[in-house]
Parts: sequence; structure tokens; C-alpha cells
Amino acid sequence: MTVIPTKPPTRRTSAGGWDNFQRRYAPYIFISPFFVLFLIFGLFPIIFNAYLAFHQWTPGTGLGEMKFVGFRNFADNWTDPTFWQSLRNTAALAVESGLPQHLIAIPLAFAIHTGLKKAQHLITAVYFLPYITSVVAISVIFFTLLSWQYGVINAILGALHQLPLIGGLFPGEKVNWLGEKSLVQPSIAAVIVWRYVGWNMLLYLSGLQAIPGELYEAAAIDGATKSQQLRYITLPLLRPTIFLAVTLSLIGGFQLFEEPFILTNGTGGTSGAGLTTIMYMLRTYVSYTEAGLAAAMAWMLFVVIGILTVVNNLLFGRSGLAGNEGRR
Repeated sequence: MTVIPTKPPTRRTSAGGWDNFQRRYAPYIFISPFFVLFLIFGLFPIIFNAYLAFHQWTPGTGLGEMKFVGFRNFADNWTDPTFWQSLRNTAALAVESGLPQHLIAIPLAFAIHTGLKKAQHLITAVYFLPYITSVVAISVIFFTLLSWQYGVINAILGALHQLPLIGGLFPGEKVNWLGEKSLVQPSIAAVIVWRYVGWNMLLYLSGLQAIPGELYEAAAIDGATKSQQLRYITLPLLRPTIFLAVTLSLIGGFQLFEEPFILTNGTGGTSGAGLTTIMYMLRTYVSYTEAGLAAAMAWMLFVVIGILTVVNNLLFGRSGLAGNEGRR
């Protein structure tokens, strides 16, 4: 009978205990700064804002001066005509700036993907440059371009007006782009479109490049035309990208602040035509010192964005109208 010797149990050393501690707890220690910063600068402001929405409080008087008022802040905002004006302005700017972005970005991305592949990186960089440029610098530049008396755009229109034959197509007088009520919103929307069309183009270009080329080859073999390939392959498979891009445009459009604030000198323009909800929220907090009203306004805007996101999901989501069209 052969006896196989067994290895005596090793005693856990302090080094082994330290290794075990590193394996079990070190990953949590390394990721803990994110959670600490998120709790301080992310979760706490949301909770405090929700608490503040049900209180009347003047900033600077101390937390002990808070007075619980229930839903009065929401009711006051509901009956405030300026709040509704700012919400209408925000919705109008979101549509005027959001819709052209996608109508320009989708064909542009398709053109780059199909016919301009050699210059793809250069064109993408050129169109994406406005997105990474400081929004303050962009707004100041366009404020100068759109200036009534000394703006470059009015100077160009004045020069074109002097040309024979086609001069009558251009206004002879200077246009007050940021002072005339009917032109404030289109001027702001033009700046936003110029800034974000490159970002949306990059999203759509990424979505187009993710579509397998074998699908188009198989469709061509089956006799599908280019328009049929676009309708039954490209658009259905691009639907998730469209949903993402439109959702981001909705959220960003209803949070507009920097461009209209700088272009209108913080006043909202003539008759408040460029006053957005975020601008009015800041005015309520800083100028009117009504922190509770401003907090309630933020949550009302959150509800509006949530409803529009749900509608967007019904249109472009997995079970939306666009999805049903792609399955026909």
C-alpha cells in the first residue's frame, strides 16, 4: 500500500491577507471617487431642488428661513403668463433649431458615407469644429455678425443690394436681426443650427457605417432599387440613431440658455421673444430672489421634456411608427 503524502496546510500570512483585501475591496476604493462626487454634485442637488420646490425661500437668508408652502410654487408658475411665454419661446426655438439640424445632417452624412469617403475625416472635422468651440465665443462672434449698425451680414446685404439685376432681391435698409421681434428667434436658431449640425452629422454617419454592406449587396441582387434600399434598409436600421439624435436635440433645445442669453444681452430680446425657460428661471432666482419658484419651474420643465421624450419614443422607438413602416 502506497501512502501519498499530503501538503501541509499553509498558514495565511499578513501579505496573503493584504492580497485578499486588494482583490476584494481595491476596485471599490478606486471607483469610489466617482460615487462621492456624484452624490455631492449630482444626487444631492436633485434632492435639494425637489425639497426646495415645495418651500418659499429667499437665497441668502439661511436654510432656517425656509417656509413650507406645498404646491403653491407650482400653482404660481401655472398662472404666470411670463412662464408660459418663455415655454412657448423655448418650444419654438427647439423646433426652429432642431428640425433643420436633422434635415441637413442626414443628407450630409449620407453624402459623406457614399460619395466622399476619401475626404471623410477632413469634412467631419470641419463640421464638428463648431461643436467643440466655446459657446460664449460663438455667441459673441454671431452677436457681432448680426449687429444692426456695424454687422458684417448687413454690410454684405447692403453691397448685394447695389448690384444690378439682382439687387432688388436684397433689402436696402439695415436689418435689426436681434432687435426686431419676428427675427430674434430665427437668428438664435440659426446660430444653434450652425453649432450642432456637425454633431448630428457625426451621429448619423456612425449609424450609417454600422449598417452591414452585405445587406445592400443582397438587396441589389434581388433587384432592389436605391430608393427601396433607402426605405427598407437604411432608414429602419438608422432608426435607433434617429431616436438618439432627436432625443438629445429635444433635451438640449428645452435647456437653451447661453446662445439666447448672450445674443439678447440677457434681456430676452424685444417683447421677450428670445426669453427661454432657463433664462426666466435664472431671473426668478437671481433678480426676484424666489428660489422655490425657480425650483418648481425646473421640475415643470422636466415633466415637459419627459412627455416629449415619450412621444419621440412612440415615433422612433423600437415599436414606433418608423419601426412599423420598416417592417411593411
